[in-house]
Amino acid sequence: MVKTRRGLLIILSSPSGAGKSTLSRMLLDWDPSLRFSVSATTRGPRPGEKDGKEYFFKTRKEFENLINNDGMLEHAEVFGNLYGSPSEPVESAVSKGIDVVFDVDWQGGQQIRKSSMKSDVVSIFILPPSINELERRLNARGQDSPDVVSNRMSKSKDEISHWNEYEYIIVNNDLQQSFEALKSILIAERTKQARRQDLEELVHKLNCEFSELS
Repeated sequence: MVKTRRGLLIILSSPSGAGKSTLSRMLLDWDPSLRFSVSATTRGPRPGEKDGKEYFFKTRKEFENLINNDGMLEHAEVFGNLYGSPSEPVESAVSKGIDVVFDVDWQGGQQIRKSSMKSDVVSIFILPPSINELERRLNARGQDSPDVVSNRMSKSKDEISHWNEYEYIIVNNDLQQSFEALKSILIAERTKQARRQDLEELVHKLNCEFSELS
């Protein structure tokens, strides 16, 4: 396939339970050419996890060297371990015209939007239709204890307060409708004039064909 544009950095953010992870998976199933950004971490691998698949497993020194050499698009420390998105595999994919999906919180999204790859970013925030529905979805997942759900709910207000930092907002009232909106955003961004590297040559070719007709 001839590369017609640089790839996109598709940032999906939302409060926990609003649907960003589900929508990310649906998007990747819909278009197998998309790539999910694999994070790096300093925590040890869990049984069955492989380096480069679930995570890039790094020592703290290796991770800090990446930070100090601008090798991370975004990073944060969570419960004593560092997590982040290495820039090299993302830049390699984007330079080949491959779109990369990021499932990150607002802090990660903010760092990526301020990075050297900011011109490639498409940022999308997923809002719940109501706080009651957000809590219902968290409980319905059955993955977390009541205390964890309560903690996630307490954080959601701060997360939602950053909605206006994003280019696109999807209110996830209906999952399928939200997915259709997400696909429409991606299709529109892929066809923007500023992103297409092949248009000047194509239009030149069309003009030459006009000359041949006269």
